[in-house]
Parts: sequence; structure tokens; C-alpha cells
Amino acid sequence: MSNVKRKSLTMSKKAHKNQVKVHIPDYQTIREIVIKGTEMGGDNKQFMFLDRNKVLQEMNYNQTFRIIRTLSTYFYSKGLKSGKKIAIVSDNCIYWAFAYYAIIVGGNVCVPMDAKLSYDDIEDQLVRCDCEAVVYSHKFQKFVDMVKENGKTQIKEYFCIDDFDEYYEIGEKLIEAGDDTFDKVEIKPDDLAAIVFTSGTTGKSKGVMLTHRNVASDCTASTRVLTGRHAIAFLPLHHTLSWVSGLFATYIVSEWGYLCDGINHIQQDIKKFQPYNFTGVPLVVETVYDRIWKTARKMGKGDLLKKGIKISNILMKFGIDKRRKIFKMVHDNLGGNLDMIICGGAYLDPKYEKGLYDLGIDVFNGYGLTECSPVITCNHPAKFKFGSVGTPLECNEIKIVDPDEDGVGEIYVRGSNVMVGYYNDPEATAAAFDGDWFKTGDFGRIDKDGFLFMVGRKKNLIILSNGKNVSPEEIEEKLMNNVPYVKEVLVYQEGDKITGEFFLNEEDYPDARDNLDADVKKVNATMPAFKRVTKIVVRDEEFPKTTTMKIARKYHTN
Repeated sequence: MSNVKRKSLTMSKKAHKNQVKVHIPDYQTIREIVIKGTEMGGDNKQFMFLDRNKVLQEMNYNQTFRIIRTLSTYFYSKGLKSGKKIAIVSDNCIYWAFAYYAIIVGGNVCVPMDAKLSYDDIEDQLVRCDCEAVVYSHKFQKFVDMVKENGKTQIKEYFCIDDFDEYYEIGEKLIEAGDDTFDKVEIKPDDLAAIVFTSGTTGKSKGVMLTHRNVASDCTASTRVLTGRHAIAFLPLHHTLSWVSGLFATYIVSEWGYLCDGINHIQQDIKKFQPYNFTGVPLVVETVYDRIWKTARKMGKGDLLKKGIKISNILMKFGIDKRRKIFKMVHDNLGGNLDMIICGGAYLDPKYEKGLYDLGIDVFNGYGLTECSPVITCNHPAKFKFGSVGTPLECNEIKIVDPDEDGVGEIYVRGSNVMVGYYNDPEATAAAFDGDWFKTGDFGRIDKDGFLFMVGRKKNLIILSNGKNVSPEEIEEKLMNNVPYVKEVLVYQEGDKITGEFFLNEEDYPDARDNLDADVKKVNATMPAFKRVTKIVVRDEEFPKTTTMKIARKYHTN
């Protein structure tokens, strides 16, 4: 058993020039973050966004706070106060953020729903978390009608985002008439802030209970090591990582961000709004990298880009960093400012991390779970290592339990960011903890410098008849790292055999199918016999994904 604990961080000379240098106090509640952040931000720009008519708008901190206070007051008038559970069912939009702030800062409990789930799944979650109200967009009117007709939930109030102007007007009149309920709200660190349903690749979702202390401590610790100037937000707002990197980061560092409605127009949005950083899942990082090279090849400058990388890498060995100058065309196509991408949510092939670094864009990969609010470890400007998911945040500590001869074992976490349990599920809660240590169900190892390297998920383990345990993620990583034309791969068990199912980049590698068998054998030769892929399946299309853009393992060919 090995332990790693981080109590403090001193920024090194490697800190990004675009990092914001601010004092970040130890926030205890989300309400405190928002109120203090509003005092610092004042009339400065906080958000840019497209309104209902697709017109670009700006919002400052004081304006946002007025909306929060007014909407909260309106919710109170409907009997929703003192910890009532209010769900949000909507795609990304500024009104989602307004509702979220108003619910949590106003002392209620937010239940953010994954809008890409089926109606039946969303309804099931609403029932299981005892929601009494739901905020929804017009797109989900049919869903609301279904819920009303079925009568399975406890929902008494329905608030359509399209009617927010009306709610605001009513709330404002109540405040003018002397309603100061919002101002008198007292929130304690251990009060429940949100119930967030897990969205893994297998199994039934569970309602993760996060307190104000959980979220505030994770936001504080994350922002202390990764504080960037204005950012662009692509992640779905129901995702806890979007809270840390977007919804609360603006308040902590008094910077502004552009809130977009998804990744469909990622390249155009980055070029237009010129962010210094953004947070995304591996798919977004891969998309940015692939489009850089596709654009270069289309312009007939692919070889020139390769030559520039060789020259730049030589200069870097002598401590001379000319990446932004050498690759100016690349950076101009990305708005001219982008130098940092924060990545999490799934495995990131190190080739993308190294590939973007070579071009002058640092990718800081991290690891987290919804149960941990969500960030557990991360790379950052002061301390990073390619291929790792970084070192623990100051708000938690990690340990490896029952490590094998390679130091690989299950990752345990404890700290102020760890959930208090699963809602109405004491058995699952008890099973998830060993004392005050949360059992992540993930396997990894910690190197001598304290960096965590992920190996795979406990529930995905392949158990062979000879008793050998095989992590499919470990094999997938080796295949991705060593076969350049493999875009996606899923490894799974068929009987006592290990199958590798592949989706290939046949556009850039037309001979990929012909070469795959030989290249897989080369990778096999580097592994013990029991870990070798013995059957190859080639797909004609990408793997089905979960709503968080992970490969849905349960859909493999069998």
C-alpha cells in the first residue's frame, strides 16, 4: 500500500504567462464563491452567449447576481425553499446557468439532468431523487407532458426557460415589495448542494450527493493550480467538470467566458472568441489536433509542419521556446491566444497530449469522478508529466490498495471533495467506502514523483480461466500508442479469448486494414501471452458513445 498527499503548492517558473495571479481564499460554500466573486467582478464582463434569437450578448457580474436573486425569490414564492430539490432538463444555454445559480445559491438543491438520456431514464431519476420542481427548455415540452400524464413523480412546479422573463418580472416585484428572503438565507458547508446522477459506461445510475463544502473545496483547489484567462465552455453544463472549470471559475478569478451550445462549431467558436484556454473531454482534444493536421495537409503544408516540429524540439532541448512563433499560422487559426487545454472524463491518448505540446498548446490531463466533485488529480503548469493524470489536489489524498508487482492496485480517495453518499441508497454508499476512504473502482499506479497513471476500471476487468486478471484499458492504451492509424479500439472477452475491435483512420492510412494484423502482432509481442489480442474485428463506423462521449462498452460486438 502506498500513499501520496499534497498539502500545498508553490508555483514554479513554468507557470503560464496567461495564468491569472489572484489570492484564492478557502471558500466553504458555493454561495460564498458567488457573492465574493460578484463583489470582485462588479460591472466587469462575466459571460458572452447567444440569446434565443442567436444574437451575441454580454452579461456582467452584477447583472448575473441580480438575476440569481430575482429567480431565487420567484422560486420561494412557489414554496421552493430550504433544500427543495429542483431539476434542470435542458441543453446548454445561459438560462441553464441562471437556473443553476438561483437554485443552489438560493439554498435549494439542484438536480442537473443529462438532457441526452431517454425520457424514461430522466423520469426514473426524477422519481428516485424526490424532485419537487423542474426547469426545462421548450425542446422538452413533450417530456414534461409525459411526466404530468404518468404521475410517477412528486413534481409540483414546472418552469419553462422560455418564460424566464416573466419569472424575473414577478421576482423583481416581490423584492420591490420588501421580500428579502434571499438575503437572509444561511447556508452551511455541509448542506446539500446538488444530486448528480452518475453516467458510467455500465450499470444503473446512482444519485451522488454533493455538499457545498464538497464542490467549493474542489473548485478552490482546482482553480489554484489552473487559473486561466477568459475561456470557452463546451462541456454539457450538467457535467460537474463544467462547474469547476466554467460556472465557478469565473467568480474565483474574475475572468469572463463564452458559453457555447456544444462542440458542433468548436473550431469556429475558438477562432472567433479567442480563448486562452478551455476544458474538454478527450474527443474535443482529439478533434482540435486532427483538424490542425487536416488543415495543414489540405493547404499542402503537412511536411512543413513536420519540419517545424523537428526544429522546435531541437530548440526546446536548449531551453529555447519558439513554438508560438514557428507555428503562428496554427495559433492564428485557433484565435491567437489558446495555450492551455484542460482535459478529463476519459482516457486521452498521450500522442494528442505530446502532439499539441509540440505545437505550443499545453494539454493538462486530469482524473476525477462525479463522487469527488469531480477533480481528484491533475497536471498543471507547475507540475506535469506526459501520460499521467497528474498529482492530487490539495483538498484530497489518494492511495493505491493491494498493489501488484508493478505497483498497480485500486485507487482510494479521501478529502473534503468526496461525496457524502448516494441518495436513498445506504447499501451502495456503504459498499463505496472503506472507513473514510472512497473506493473509486479504478486501477492505477503512482510513480516515484507522485504522479498517478491510470490502468483501467475494476468492473471492466477480464478474468480468464487461468485466474489471470486483464485490464482491457491497458491493452487499448498500448494499441493506441503503437498503431498510428487506430482511431478507436475496444478490448473485451469472448470465452477465454481477448478480442480487439477497431475503428481505423483509413482516410490518412488507406492500407490500414491490410496492415492491422501484423501491427497487432507486434504489440502482442511486447506483452505477456495472457494479455495478447487473439481476435481482430474491424468496424466501419465509430463506436456508440455515452452522453459523456466515452465508448459505451456494453455495445461491443459479441
